[in-house]
Amino acid sequence: MTRILLRLSVLTLLLIAGLWLAISHLTWRPLPREPVQATCSTPRAPLLVPGQALKVMTWNIQYLAGKRYVFWYEPAAGSDPDERPTAEDLAFNLDEVVRVIRDEQPDLVLLQEVSDGAKNTDYQNQAALLQERLVDLYPCSTQAWQWQAGFVPHPHIWGSVGLKMATFSRYRIDSAERLQLPVQAANFVSRQFQPKPALLISYLPLSDGSRLAAINTQLYAPRPGDDTLHQQVEATARLLDQLTGNGTPWLIGGDFNLLPLGQYARLSAGHRQPYPPDSPLHRLWDTYPMIPDNSEASGIERRRWLTHWPNDPRLDGPDRTLDYLFYNPALKRLDAQVRQADTLDISDHLPVLARLLLPKLP
Repeated sequence: MTRILLRLSVLTLLLIAGLWLAISHLTWRPLPREPVQATCSTPRAPLLVPGQALKVMTWNIQYLAGKRYVFWYEPAAGSDPDERPTAEDLAFNLDEVVRVIRDEQPDLVLLQEVSDGAKNTDYQNQAALLQERLVDLYPCSTQAWQWQAGFVPHPHIWGSVGLKMATFSRYRIDSAERLQLPVQAANFVSRQFQPKPALLISYLPLSDGSRLAAINTQLYAPRPGDDTLHQQVEATARLLDQLTGNGTPWLIGGDFNLLPLGQYARLSAGHRQPYPPDSPLHRLWDTYPMIPDNSEASGIERRRWLTHWPNDPRLDGPDRTLDYLFYNPALKRLDAQVRQADTLDISDHLPVLARLLLPKLP
């Protein structure tokens, strides 16, 4: 009996070790803070100049899927949900994203949900596809993973996943880093396969020797009773406070997955349910300028500032604001908009644009 128990114990340990080796091979465990590569296709990329205007775009491009689907992970998904976009839609929306960016020609482009190596997008490297089409405008870029796994054993995935944040810049980027944000609680195995939101921080040198921190992010979608979004906002605020205290000009853009002041009450009960009534974003907007600000996002012309149209057949257009730009008060807002008219079918999010004036030399 002792020998049998010993053999069973050894076999169990071998199975656990094999499972751990398989999970380790298939998944990714980022460091809390780590450098990422900043690339420039030309050494002659220009430097930013103190006092100049900088045009910025932030856009969650929904891995170029478009608006003809209700995917399995969305609240409105029924008994026959979509699992992936067609190759034709991926190609069409690539053209559309390039068209909009070329038409706007922002100096900085902050993109979220850019697919790389995922089964549901035919293993495309979408950042490379975009860079190839835009390299004449944006010689410099950085990228950081949001989600990566060689295989996810979920019936609607059953293959690889890969989503990135990508930042494209007309101006030189001399370094970049990825700062891991808090993740949702899960058991040990599930935690290895879940998305890992982060801050992608790109440092752009100025001609006076200082530098601008351009930050790209996407926070978790909200879950009732879960405080991870509060933790992620607090971690973001601590970084912004640190940069401000150091005298570093900064801006941050992305999909924050949180409502501005006043929009919670305007949503139907079914659509407001995942969002906290007291938005954790107040930790940021209480201290730093926000685009759109609360008076715009919930004011008389609030429709102009809606940025999200959920993939839900019951909705006939955008109904909430989830995407924002925040910036150091040392910068000055010149103008801003959400480009809506010709972007509604490209993604479930709309691009937010702003022109900001960098601080002048003292």
